[in-house]
Amino acid sequence: MPQTFWKPLLIILLFTFLFNASYVLFVQQGAQVAEISYSRFRSELTADNIKKVRFRGPIITGEFRGKIKLGGQGQETVAVREAGAFSTIMPAIADQTLMPELTAHNVEVSATSTESSFLVNALLLMAPWLILIGFLWMGMRTMRSQGPGGMLGGLSRSGARTYTTQEKVAVTFEDVAGMENSKQELKEIVDYLRNPKQFERIGGKVPKGVLLVGPPGTGKTLLARAVAGEAGVTFLSISASQFIEMFVGIGASRVRDLFTSAKKAAPSIIFIDELDAVGRSRGAGFGGGHDEREQTLNQLLSEMDGFDQHQQVIVLAATNRPDVLDPALLRPGRFDRHVVIERPDWRDREKILQVHVRKIVLAEGVDLGVVARGTPGMTGADLENLVNEAAILASREDAAAVTMEFLEKAKDKILMGGERKMFITPGEKRITAYHEAGHTLVARLLPGTDPIHKVTIIPRGMALGVTQQLPEDDRYHYPQSYLEKRLAVAMGGRVAERLVFNEVSTGAQSDLKLVTDLAEKMVCQWGMSEKVGAMTFSRGEEHPFLGMKLAEEKTFSEAMAWRIDQEIAAIIRKAEQQAEELLSANRDKLDLLAEALQAEETLDGARVDEIIGKESSP
Repeated sequence: MPQTFWKPLLIILLFTFLFNASYVLFVQQGAQVAEISYSRFRSELTADNIKKVRFRGPIITGEFRGKIKLGGQGQETVAVREAGAFSTIMPAIADQTLMPELTAHNVEVSATSTESSFLVNALLLMAPWLILIGFLWMGMRTMRSQGPGGMLGGLSRSGARTYTTQEKVAVTFEDVAGMENSKQELKEIVDYLRNPKQFERIGGKVPKGVLLVGPPGTGKTLLARAVAGEAGVTFLSISASQFIEMFVGIGASRVRDLFTSAKKAAPSIIFIDELDAVGRSRGAGFGGGHDEREQTLNQLLSEMDGFDQHQQVIVLAATNRPDVLDPALLRPGRFDRHVVIERPDWRDREKILQVHVRKIVLAEGVDLGVVARGTPGMTGADLENLVNEAAILASREDAAAVTMEFLEKAKDKILMGGERKMFITPGEKRITAYHEAGHTLVARLLPGTDPIHKVTIIPRGMALGVTQQLPEDDRYHYPQSYLEKRLAVAMGGRVAERLVFNEVSTGAQSDLKLVTDLAEKMVCQWGMSEKVGAMTFSRGEEHPFLGMKLAEEKTFSEAMAWRIDQEIAAIIRKAEQQAEELLSANRDKLDLLAEALQAEETLDGARVDEIIGKESSP
């Protein structure tokens, strides 16, 4: 509820209190009249001390000719006082001699109806409604004064979390490990907010908006908080989903309120997380043309376009889907600068691990560099989860510190899934052992493949067995030969089952999905087919925004579709044939690996080399 709304509310509550107090005072005026018994009333009447009476049902009120004294011995009231008026109640038995006696003593007699007057009844009935109407009228009058969206009261407020200069953000660039290039670009924003006259002196303009783009968990929000912490200015943080409501116009009102608050607190920073929730392209064919999201986006565009060049308000936004954002958001003058935050390499991962282990008790000899090299593709959030999992495992075993063993177990749990306790028959265990041995042996014998890190037949996650390969360093390019070998490794499990048991099982389902998707991308997106040529097609493209593949207009003929299908099948057959040749020529090594897996259940890379080396030695 807005603060200005309390004033009329207090006025209405005061009016209600005064009305009730007046009514109670009016009703209880009789409290000043002496309450006497009916017997005392008759005795005073006999003594000719009654001047007038008034009947109201069984209640008799009146005045004495002379004041009487009340209190003293036998009375409830201890103090003695005088009274000139009285009140009493007639008994249920009718007193037939009362009226003649009143007439004999010349007492003035009057009577009032027991029913309330029309005015009082009407007032009592209408008072609550009048109070309610007054309350609504005052509230609406106050909310109208708030401008557009004021009729909705607190709904039009942005709800942004505000950090003032007194409540400074505690995160700085020192707390953000790695990302040196991204931090360098954002330092210019910090310098501008600290000393804007330096930019204005030479005519420079700071970017109005900075868009942080990167995969989930790479630290976009943390980096935005670090900018606010370094600059020491007001920081308004909000998620884009907070703009959207079921009422059309609420989101636009919240955008206006957000930017108004930021302008009042300038210099300031506005941070909008998950911008794609409200900034998706308009007119994409999904939803109405004037729905709440588009109205909110239009208001956001208007606010950013209306900024004064030296207003000292910077808009930071984060998204992991820049491809679905409206082009009007990305044009110069709105989000002028795009800062791409990639997954960290192993050097940055080591720095990130050093940040996350500050509060963790580490054992001596823990090499974070080794852990960083063994976590390719992990983001900062993944590494934080890894350290936390290692600490949980150490506390579960009541260890004094986190050792490399706990870090390795935590890494295996994240990369391969947690261990599942389930009963597996010896026959199924043997099939799983040969399946994983097939993957392992093909990966070990083919040159240029990623080294084997660990292979296990202990059920993890959704799989009965896992073969884990870790690259020696981070990869940014994938040659065709590397992808073909990866396909052969994936087909090694299915080929090993067929070679040993003369049939295949359902255990290769995930492998077949992997090779089909990879081969489709090789043909349709990366131009790795001589018959199809250096062309790209929409087949194989992912639609994470929509969550599925929709029926799209084909940009190629049926003949080309048939050729694509043939090439995908040919690439998979070639990989399968390569794996079959390797396993057939090294059947003895395959048997040794399978037997070792059945006996030990988990083998690391060194143990795999040891088993294969025994057989190959003279």
